[in-house]
Amino acid sequence: MARILVAEDDPSVRAFVVSALTMKGHDVIAEEDGGLAAETADAEDGRFDLLLSDIKMPVMDGIALALHVGARYPELTILLMTGFADQRERAHGLDALIYDVIPKPFTLADLLAKVEDALVGKPVEVVPLSRQALQ
Repeated sequence: MARILVAEDDPSVRAFVVSALTMKGHDVIAEEDGGLAAETADAEDGRFDLLLSDIKMPVMDGIALALHVGARYPELTILLMTGFADQRERAHGLDALIYDVIPKPFTLADLLAKVEDALVGKPVEVVPLSRQALQ
């Protein structure tokens, strides 16, 4: 399957994500902040199929990590996740760099579907704000 680098500072979310992706057969390396994830990406020369990162983290946040990784490894797909609306808005300035942003909390099915979509390059469905309010 895919080789995935996960950056998530919350231990319970990190464990959930790693477990879910591993159960689907993916090779997962997880780091607890963006700085460590950047070091891992560089040490592995970007040999990952996907970077899945939280946005709001200590040391280096997901936006800085996406900029770091995207500049060095443009072929690496980047998927961000956040539970904060203001952080999600920050990510929209990176539309050319990232695949999408997964809002937290998410279900196992939501996570696996979004990761699969990112890995196969499925076009992201843009949901109008008027429809988002109904969900």
